[in-house]
Amino acid sequence: MSSSTIAYDSGAVLARHLQRIKHAPGVVILTQTMPITMLLFFGYVFGSALAVPGEQYRAYLVPGLLAATAAGGIMTGMFQASQDAQRGVMDRFRTMPMSRVAVPLGQTAADLLTTAAGLVPLLLVGLAVGWRIEGGVLETLGALGLLLLFRFATTWVGVYLGLLIGNEEAAGQLGSSTFILPLLSNAYIPTDGMPGWLRTTAEWNPISALATAVRDLCGNAGPATDVAGAAWPVTHPVAGSMLWSLALLVLFVPLAVRQYANNGE
Repeated sequence: MSSSTIAYDSGAVLARHLQRIKHAPGVVILTQTMPITMLLFFGYVFGSALAVPGEQYRAYLVPGLLAATAAGGIMTGMFQASQDAQRGVMDRFRTMPMSRVAVPLGQTAADLLTTAAGLVPLLLVGLAVGWRIEGGVLETLGALGLLLLFRFATTWVGVYLGLLIGNEEAAGQLGSSTFILPLLSNAYIPTDGMPGWLRTTAEWNPISALATAVRDLCGNAGPATDVAGAAWPVTHPVAGSMLWSLALLVLFVPLAVRQYANNGE
């Protein structure tokens, strides 16, 4: 099919998902308000526990929560794809003369738009609790671009897993377990105080590279982190974030499209 046909079909699926969110906004509201709740809880409880000034820790935490929100595409993509698969929506799509890539692409594009809108409240609350953007306009736009690129990539991961599982309840249980991924990163605490093996694991977590990139680009590093001996993605966070995102897209876009096509056989 031509690129114009794919774009038209993807736009139709995107509109369907936006309408779906409009009539059943519960999942989106939950996933968008959770980071704000965590910011208020972690920022005012963990900040004192880490023996650093509360405002300084919150300045460190906000970029980490932005990165964790971007990683949340795994959960939402998995839940929505498995829900459509279980309820027969995917089967109806397959009977239509439309591009196979349009269905997962429309879903991931809709998630990207809702995430972009959902970042605004988190940014505003972050500013209210002491976070500040010290970088330039281009650097800040670059940070937002990296966040959305990573969200787009992780949503493709979720779509593939959701189609593979094909069960709404199972996908919901597995998706909720992804909360541990930001905990195994530098999203909430610096890695320099971790044991060697755990520090290595955390620094090779893609969320660590993304959180560090957002902190660097926003000029808002927070508590000092010892980068001596740190993993390459953390010492080169912008490049590391882009490479992680592109690697996920290269791997999971064809997997998701193939899984969608094969589920109908």
